[in-house]
Parts: sequence; C-alpha cells; structure tokens
Amino acid sequence: QVQLVESGGDTVPAGGSLRLSCKIYGLSFEEHTFAWFRQAPGKEREGVVCLGYRAWKTTKGRFTMSRNNDKDTMYLAMDSLKPEDTALYYCAVSETSPCTEDLVVSDYDYWGQGTQVTVGS
Repeated sequence: QVQLVESGGDTVPAGGSLRLSCKIYGLSFEEHTFAWFRQAPGKEREGVVCLGYRAWKTTKGRFTMSRNNDKDTMYLAMDSLKPEDTALYYCAVSETSPCTEDLVVSDYDYWGQGTQVTVGS
C-alpha cells in the first residue's frame, strides 16, 4: 500500500523560511515523478514544483525541491515566504507522467494528506 506522509508545516512570519518533508512508503522511490502542490482556501489546487525520476534537486523561484533516495523522502524548501503562500501543501507521485512546467493534478496517482503552511503579514 502506497502512503505519503507530509510534515513540517508551520506558522511563520512573512520573509521567513520553511522546509517541508514527505516520506513515501510502498513504492520504488527511484522510478517516479514527484511533485508538490498547494491549495489555498477557496482556490483550486495548484502545482508548485516537480522532480523527474532522474533528478535530485530543482529550484523554481523561491522554492527548492530535492529528494533523498536513502530515506525515501522528498523535501520542499521555501524562502522569502509571503502571505499569499498560505495554503495546505501536498506531496504527490505520478507513476507515468513526466515532470512538466505546468503541473496537472490528474497526472498524479498518489497524494499525501497535506501539511498546513501559514504565513503572517
């Protein structure tokens, strides 16, 4: 059974930093596409960043995604946080889709339960 467990969500002041973790159980960590999404209240879930199965680290603006195969864990480091970054953050795994610039929710097969990030103004 595949299970994704996020952690690291917190309340931080604007300008702060935070690192989220996602521990993955029940699948081969090296052979899939991984991603982070977020969903703010009243808004649709949106993609933040993804990592293909041969990549170890990628940066998109203020967000850096990385993974540690030995720990079956992926990370999302967020810098210079803004109030508009407030959302529930989800990690996700796709068995078949590559990492693309525009992340599509339906491309991802497994999801975590989400971890809350709140950025104060």
